[in-house]
Amino acid sequence: PLRTLTMRSTLPHLLLLLIAGLAPTAHAQDAKPLATVNNIAVPQARMDAMLKARAAQGQPDTPEIRQALREELINREILSQEAQKKNLDKNPEVLAQLELFRQTVLINAYREDFLKTHPIDDEGLKKEYERIKASQGNAKEYQVRHILVDKEDEAKGLIARIKKGESFDKLAGEKSKDAGSKTKGGSLGWSLPNTFVKPFAEAMEKLKKGQMTEEPVRSQFGWHIIRLDNERPFQFPALDQVKSQLLAGMQQQQWERAILDLKAKAKVE
Repeated sequence: PLRTLTMRSTLPHLLLLLIAGLAPTAHAQDAKPLATVNNIAVPQARMDAMLKARAAQGQPDTPEIRQALREELINREILSQEAQKKNLDKNPEVLAQLELFRQTVLINAYREDFLKTHPIDDEGLKKEYERIKASQGNAKEYQVRHILVDKEDEAKGLIARIKKGESFDKLAGEKSKDAGSKTKGGSLGWSLPNTFVKPFAEAMEKLKKGQMTEEPVRSQFGWHIIRLDNERPFQFPALDQVKSQLLAGMQQQQWERAILDLKAKAKVE
């Protein structure tokens, strides 16, 4: 729970099917349908959209998968027709959800188009890489362990037990509520201070090699007992090693600036 995670969302199949179904291109209309259900064509574009979504997630395209997707699309069409017979497509709540889905598809399409028309070249990547590298200065990375508990008294009790000779690693496995590190004796591996919440990082940086915090350290996650196993100068990775992550980060910043620019020009009442 200490580390900052970046999560990237992906389009659900439903959204891709929606745009394929509601806004077919002339090509999609002219192409041979995937199937017909009660004389209504199931466009091949829907299959193409699902395959594209799977490919974006690194999933394979095989004849067996295509057959399974075909059956799913046929089932969807059958169920959609039944829903329309009951006039559920005119239900205000359903219409509101469909509009939200439609907007999501359009927004993602606009973002994809924006990134294509505003490419980040190698020179821009290198410049940002050098800026970040310089900002690290003489940074250190730390090999650290911790035990995380809910109450200060419990943490103080564990510190006393460790000072009397009990194993830090063993107590971490028994008592820590951090599932990601407790099975490794509380180890968080080699990390930079900025990957941790501020109270944790500040306490860690004050420790000497082999030293443990004398008092529990409080963060929003609970009370920490921290031990510094080792430290070393941070070796900044080569550009080739971080190029894809750097590009993704720069694109996200560019996209967020574009949103702010559009919002500043929009008339919102």
